[in-house]
Amino acid sequence: MIPVRGVEGHCVAVLGLGRSGLSAARALRLGGADVLCWDDNPAAREAAAEEGFDIRQFRAAEDFADVASLIVSPGIPHLYPEPNKVVAAAQEAGVPVDNDIGLFFRSLATSEWDSFDTAPRVIAVTGSNGKSTTSALIHHILEESGREAQLAGNIGRGVLDIDPPGDGGVVVLELSSYQTELARALTPDVAVFTNLSPDHLDRHGGPGGYFAAKRRLFAEGGPDRAVIGVDEPEGLFLAGQMAEGPGDDRVIRVSVDRKLTGPGWQVFARKGFLSEYRKGRQVGSIDLRQIKGLPGAHNHQNACCAFAACRTLGLSPRDIERAMQTFAGLPHRSQMVAEKDGVQFVNDSKATNVDAALMALLAFERIRWICGGLEKEGGLAGLKEGLPHVTKAYVIGREAAGFALQLEGVDAEVCTTMSHAVMRAMEDAQPGETVLLAPAAASFDQYDSFERRGEDFIAEVKARL
Repeated sequence: MIPVRGVEGHCVAVLGLGRSGLSAARALRLGGADVLCWDDNPAAREAAAEEGFDIRQFRAAEDFADVASLIVSPGIPHLYPEPNKVVAAAQEAGVPVDNDIGLFFRSLATSEWDSFDTAPRVIAVTGSNGKSTTSALIHHILEESGREAQLAGNIGRGVLDIDPPGDGGVVVLELSSYQTELARALTPDVAVFTNLSPDHLDRHGGPGGYFAAKRRLFAEGGPDRAVIGVDEPEGLFLAGQMAEGPGDDRVIRVSVDRKLTGPGWQVFARKGFLSEYRKGRQVGSIDLRQIKGLPGAHNHQNACCAFAACRTLGLSPRDIERAMQTFAGLPHRSQMVAEKDGVQFVNDSKATNVDAALMALLAFERIRWICGGLEKEGGLAGLKEGLPHVTKAYVIGREAAGFALQLEGVDAEVCTTMSHAVMRAMEDAQPGETVLLAPAAASFDQYDSFERRGEDFIAEVKARL
């Protein structure tokens, strides 16, 4: 665990006692803080009390009279659509509000690093889609290359739960907009921006606030290297903001839409081939088409971002390619579940928005598509480019009929349940087709998480095979 520094003898409040909240409370206590905890869930309060933490309910600014700072878990709103009442009370009292990410960055470096030959590095990955796969791929490449690496944040362990990194160690963090927006310290050595599409807009007050939350990862501390996907206007803008000029190789531009040119550092993928250019010359390439754990253009973007991040640490293109060949992918993200009689079954339950689902549809040619769930803002118009790849849709969810009506030009069957959708898709599937779960919707109308939805899909497929 990483002890929090600078809190010895201070009273610190922790709001939200899930994984990150309890981890923060433990790290604060290890750093010498007097920790006060609160969660609206009685079971969470009881679990914290069993670990010896003091429980205090905060109702008004007066309750923060002896509190130095408030640490908030990611799921708790601090601004939009409106601040949580406890957060509002802390702000009224003038108490600084932070999260576990901010605590991590201010506490990671120690005097022990002075004796290391190579200081530990932090690679932080954000973006709308692909950040989990990109983070896991970076971690996998580093481990396969013999580097000490730890994976944390939204994936892997809590950021404060990791072991203090050793000589030359690398910490890979996946960070959501909820985390980057609030953290008071953000100082990665390498920052990665995969892409941007509308998501969590109510939490950030619109698309501008959402992008601003992501942008803080680059603006607050100024990373040594910035890997930026430039296929959306926001990424192109961010790259321009970070670079001192066209040849500034502290910024690595990434694309899967076009060949990138110019005197700087670029990594792009076209027709399944990754290319790296520096100062106008090609210096590396990888054939991505045979890497089973990275199917489709969206995963090629993840591969480009991971490649670029690892190149900043001095890894060779050959070592990166060798490691990519053994990457199995992540559960619920273009996960190959099974293949039988020429039909493959793919679980992309993490495709909870239209943009992610579109990428999944574009990755395969003839699809029996299982979709539907709790629809997000903006409708389904953004799926239009991928619909020609769909042979038939099998729609699940409580509002399956309404979802199906929006799939213009697609043969759609209202199935409602996962069990019925998998059964019908398997009955219809022909050799060369893919049965794909890519819901383009949240899971909460039927499941408590996208993971549980994906697990249900896998169970139904395996039971019928």
